[in-house]
Amino acid sequence: MRCPKCGFIDDKVVDSRSSKDGLIIRRRRECLKCEHRFTTYEEVEKNALFVIKRDGRREHFDRGKVAGSISIACQKRPVSMEQIEMVVDQIIEDLHDKFEREAPSTVIGEIVMNRLKELDEVAYIRFASVYRSFRDISDFVSEVRNISTKPEAATP
Repeated sequence: MRCPKCGFIDDKVVDSRSSKDGLIIRRRRECLKCEHRFTTYEEVEKNALFVIKRDGRREHFDRGKVAGSISIACQKRPVSMEQIEMVVDQIIEDLHDKFEREAPSTVIGEIVMNRLKELDEVAYIRFASVYRSFRDISDFVSEVRNISTKPEAATP
């Protein structure tokens, strides 16, 4: 690993820790020339995921697009950036579990909506209104009724 300060190629690992449920290893390194300490992260490289758009085009899956859409839906809601990042991680994990290399955008949208419904129902409605192209207030009312009529877990 090249030192970010002096560019020297040799270093030693000072400390290693597992994070994110053992999926990422954090290594603390020290340059053997200038003794600058820096951190690196190692994770298993997964196959690049492509999105199959509704018109048949294919493009690289962009985590930033998903995170951005969820962030917009969660604006002014009691949802932290940490929660959003966790949901995005779960969505990506779901996609890698279900698809080897290509995922239809429609499936991605449904997974996002399901995760948002668990996280914050208002954010879910906001996202659904754009994703499903609600035409008027009756579409909103219908979706809200669908959420409120779903059986909830018994509350004490």
